[in-house]
Amino acid sequence: MTGSTMASELPVEPQSFKKLSLKSIKRSLDLFSPTHSQLPPPDAESKKIRMSHKLHVEYGGIKSVSNQSAKNSTQNHVAPSTSNALVLSGSVNSEKTGTQSDLAIVQPKNLGDGNKAGKSTAVIPARGTSERNLPTAALMERIPSRWPRPVWHAPWKNYRVISGHLGWVRSVAFSPNNEWFCTGSADRTIKIWDTGSGRLRLTLTGHIEQVRGLAVSTRHTYMFSAGDDKQVKCWDLEQNKVIRSYHGHLSGVYCLALHPTIDVLLTGGRDSVCRVWDIRSKMQIHALSGHDNTVCSVFTRPTDPQVVTGSHDSTIKFWDLRYGKTMATLTHHKKSVRALAQHPIEDSFASASADNIKKFSLPRGEFLHNMLSQQKTIINAMTVNQEGVLATGGDNGSLWFWDWKSGHSFQQSQTIVQPGSLDSEAGIYALSYDITGTRLITCEADKTIKMWKEDENATPETHPVNFKPPKDIRRF
Repeated sequence: MTGSTMASELPVEPQSFKKLSLKSIKRSLDLFSPTHSQLPPPDAESKKIRMSHKLHVEYGGIKSVSNQSAKNSTQNHVAPSTSNALVLSGSVNSEKTGTQSDLAIVQPKNLGDGNKAGKSTAVIPARGTSERNLPTAALMERIPSRWPRPVWHAPWKNYRVISGHLGWVRSVAFSPNNEWFCTGSADRTIKIWDTGSGRLRLTLTGHIEQVRGLAVSTRHTYMFSAGDDKQVKCWDLEQNKVIRSYHGHLSGVYCLALHPTIDVLLTGGRDSVCRVWDIRSKMQIHALSGHDNTVCSVFTRPTDPQVVTGSHDSTIKFWDLRYGKTMATLTHHKKSVRALAQHPIEDSFASASADNIKKFSLPRGEFLHNMLSQQKTIINAMTVNQEGVLATGGDNGSLWFWDWKSGHSFQQSQTIVQPGSLDSEAGIYALSYDITGTRLITCEADKTIKMWKEDENATPETHPVNFKPPKDIRRF
């Protein structure tokens, strides 16, 4: 008696909820682990019932219709023949719920002479239930995906690293003859490089802050630059000096674009305004205001909408250049739209944000589809060539290549920082294809410029397309 009272008075060790749940999980595992992932033994009787039910559901309508047609032909003294009945949809259940809901096509009774058989077909209702009996998965026709198959593209590889800048390389632009390209940097200089050899040709100084945007005119011997110092400069490449400056921005200028057919320059910056300048007179034609945050990307077209801007307020705006008004606003993105890329041939463009990359049609701005993967980083730059290879550069140094038509990412590479740099300096700030679209240039945070080209030895057999069409197509 005394022992039992002492045992009852012993303190019970308190156990946490986590410990108790782990103990319960362990007991369940010990109980069910011998039969884990094993199917129960098949039952012959249940299989027989299941098959008979399937046959009745799928072919009950044909049986009843053929019996009815045979009975009618016997009453009319016509030799019975096998019926070629075909149930269009649904089936016949038990005759207790005889609502006529489905149709069946059968051969009719003989028309006219008894010797001549009628060639026409009659449509009669087949007895069935009011409930919709869907066909089973085994007999259902597989519908192929309508998503376009990606075109095979050779993978891209890095073949040259150019170092020469003393700061982050923030912008790049190619000359119209493809002989040289220029880069703007956080070291406040603009450097001009030879495209073929990668050698430095010229260094231009004049900005007092980092150079964020560059553009080379196809109509004149001019180059335009914009920077964080609120300045937009026009350089004469015959004299290699500044001949015009465009004053008006209230803060840093982040992007720059030249109109393809008229002498107009567009600049967007941190003052949330895209400004339209007359190149020759230095006059501001329009101040395209409407964004609520930094305008960080812009491109122009010969036809309306002639100006398209992307902003940190997560919207894309189409502008009427004639009146300086907004034509349309696209609000599909949830994060800042830091990059826009217009297809060189098709009437479409892509916009990149930290949530995903979206494709839109032009000129109406209809949403086409999302790219099928997510880069999971801030995308600073994006460009596309004539063959439909879209390249996107991320803040973490990721460089992804996409098939434009299908949105499939066929290559996901990571840039390597130059020796002596931190791993955190693996960021890509600007991208551009050359005029031919066969070479790609990336401007990076480790102060280097990297040049990429397609692998000549790659074939569809060595690098097959690993593509699975999406099950659900997101329409937003």
